[in-house]
Formats: sequence, C-alpha cells, structure tokens
Amino acid sequence: MANLPNAEKFLKTIGMGKKDRYFWKQIGKALLCTYTVFGLAWWYNETSPLGWWTLMPRPKEEREMAHLYERRKYPYPGDEEAMEQFVASGGMIGTTISPKGFVDSGNDSDNFQKQLQSKKFEQESLKLWFRMRNEVISELQEKGFDVE
Repeated sequence: MANLPNAEKFLKTIGMGKKDRYFWKQIGKALLCTYTVFGLAWWYNETSPLGWWTLMPRPKEEREMAHLYERRKYPYPGDEEAMEQFVASGGMIGTTISPKGFVDSGNDSDNFQKQLQSKKFEQESLKLWFRMRNEVISELQEKGFDVE
C-alpha cells in the first residue's frame, strides 16, 4: 500500500479528494434531477394525452396531413364481433390493408414525400417560367413590339 498516499495526493490535485466529495455529491444530484426531468419530458412527448401539444414543432405539410397520422385503437384480432364492428365503422381505411382487402400503396410516407417534392418542383418551375416570360415581354416592349 505504498502507492495509496500518492493516489490520494493525485486525486486531491484533480479535485476528487475527501474534501471534494460533498461537491461531487451535489453535482450527481443535479445531474440526476436534470436527466429525470428531461426523460419525463421525452416520455410525455411520446405518450402525450394532449395530441395537439407536443414539445416538437411539426412542419406545415405534416399539420395539413395530421388526419393520416392519428393513432387508432385496434381491437384484439381474436374478438370477431369487435373486428367486424371496427371494419364496418371504417377503422381500417387509411391503414395498410383496407376493408376491401387490397393494399393501399398510395398512402405511404415515401410517396407522400415524393408528392411534396414534385409539388415544390412544379412551383419553382412555374416561377422560373413566369420570370423568363416577363423578361422576354419587357425586352420586346423596350424594342417597340406590342406584346400583352
């Protein structure tokens, strides 16, 4: 145990000696409380009973399509009566397999992203087209041509 005094001296120099234990205890409590609060906020964000209030802001496109993302409570598959009532009430509409039995491939998230991208592309191309058209019209009007 000849190295024990050297170890205590080293720990004291880096701020972890016997006199510093109270400080590190307080730091540990603070970190525990902080992580607990953040963990509860994260858990609450995922399981919030207030479906409209979460900690993460949602993009405009997602807010417009919020009805596609709502959580549904499905009946137990073995309960035939509850399943028939669920399907009859339109509970399977918008899910992977519709009440008619075919797969709804048009409602997946990849297709939605592609639709948004193509929509934005169309808007940008229209802007560019109108800008170029207006430039050509202004040049022709400067040269004296009568253009609407």
